[in-house]
Amino acid sequence: MNIALSAAALRLPEAAPVGQLDETVLLGMPQLSLAGLSENWLLKELGHRHWMMLARMAGRPLPDFRDVDGAPVYAAFCALSVRDARFGALGENDRLAIGSDIARVSRTQCASRHALSLHGRPMGTVELVSAFVRRGSGGGNHTVARVALDGFPAPESPNPHGLPALAAAMRAGRVSGHFGFDLSREDGGSIEIDPCPSQDFNGAGFLYFSSFVAFIDRAEWHFDGRRSPRATTLARDVFFHGNADPGERVRVSWLAARREDDTLVHHCRLERVSDGVRLAEAFTRRALQP
Repeated sequence: MNIALSAAALRLPEAAPVGQLDETVLLGMPQLSLAGLSENWLLKELGHRHWMMLARMAGRPLPDFRDVDGAPVYAAFCALSVRDARFGALGENDRLAIGSDIARVSRTQCASRHALSLHGRPMGTVELVSAFVRRGSGGGNHTVARVALDGFPAPESPNPHGLPALAAAMRAGRVSGHFGFDLSREDGGSIEIDPCPSQDFNGAGFLYFSSFVAFIDRAEWHFDGRRSPRATTLARDVFFHGNADPGERVRVSWLAARREDDTLVHHCRLERVSDGVRLAEAFTRRALQP
């Protein structure tokens, strides 16, 4: 699981409706990568927005959530989805508009949607689904359990075709294929990654969800033969199932891949090396820029 937590402060406009946030970001080096908008920066930014909008939805000035015993409660990401992304069209000094909204979708889950645009032109959408969690006895990242909190609006009617439903079906093993890949396939090459505590973990001590995506991109760079240094994401779905403690290695398995015109599509699985527990299932479509 992956925790929507950031130490940075995000100013919420006083006039913004509860559950909504609209801002414009001037893009510079922190927000950009070799081939356009940095997906890593974007996910961290949107994760923080999700966290702050949860506080606003609960009527709190700050996202300081606690259970009945006073233990910290966090928003663990269950799934993320990127669609219609045009990250390669964004560059230095562009003003990226981000329109965000959030809703409660179950007793323990909330989902946010973030629409990206440049001068009114769509640049993609990102959806994030989170569940409130707390650490169990022992305090490690293997002991995370879901928890319900009071003070939030009633859940909206579930969408059987939405990302929360797909994430639940993926966790339960009810999905046989996704992005055109057969999920029963288990063979494929793999690489091991030793997450760096100062770079890959967040302030709550969890392996951050954006680090999972960075590991997937490193696997792509390795298994695709280092052929596409300027690849950018067009679409991506990641379904999170677990987390790791500092010092634990992560295995990224390259289960399947195919090239379609100027795109690369692939399916990866992330697992803890120590016990083989599945951490995430990831499906990606990338534009292969010259």
